[in-house]
Amino acid sequence: MGIAKEFREFAVKGNVIDLAVGVIIGGAFGKIVDSVVNDLIMPVVGLVFGRLDFTNLFLVLGTVPAGVPNTLDALRKAGVPVLAYGSFITVAVNFAILAFIIFMMVKQINRLKREAPPAPPAAPAPTPEDIVLLREIRDSLARRG
Repeated sequence: MGIAKEFREFAVKGNVIDLAVGVIIGGAFGKIVDSVVNDLIMPVVGLVFGRLDFTNLFLVLGTVPAGVPNTLDALRKAGVPVLAYGSFITVAVNFAILAFIIFMMVKQINRLKREAPPAPPAAPAPTPEDIVLLREIRDSLARRG
């Protein structure tokens, strides 16, 4: 079997296609979660804690050259080591939200996949009228004879 044929069989299998679709949707979903965290949640959290933007929270670990502004981007461009803990906080919140959403999705999927409890046993079907009549005849003949 040629490699091209083996690869085609592998690539066309349902699991590989499902995985590819999942990765694409996951990437798009990640962007949505990033937007929710960066544009909706972190500004509110920053407002509560008195800071408007967590991404600019950092500690300078080296000496700042003269003329370099004290901003995260400028310090990084100048090669100054910085501990950007604000970015870490944003990413950690992003991860927590994404993990919670995935947990809720899996929980709902598992709930939908659960098998329904077995139905109670059905009542026996009523005996057809002709059988009832034949039994009555049999019983009456048995009493006579």
